[in-house]
Amino acid sequence: ALLRLLLPPPRAHHPTPPSAGDHGQGLVQFVLAAHEGQRNTRLFWAACRAYEEGIGPELVEPLVDAARATGLPEREARATVASAARMTGR
Repeated sequence: ALLRLLLPPPRAHHPTPPSAGDHGQGLVQFVLAAHEGQRNTRLFWAACRAYEEGIGPELVEPLVDAARATGLPEREARATVASAARMTGR
């Protein structure tokens, strides 16, 4: 008990959460890794995560670009991202 009084209190450990850019880049990479048959599903999942994390609006263009790079038509990609936004209530 005496030792606790003599020593400074331990510092609280506050881990640094990943920045939106880091998380957003991971979601974009997830979409880029999609193969035919999973492109729309991966895009929808990534867009839902983005909107749940509050970074959906800033990731719309990068996610659509990534989906287009995998061969998904732009119109379909935008519709999928918009559906994810509606689904998450954002």
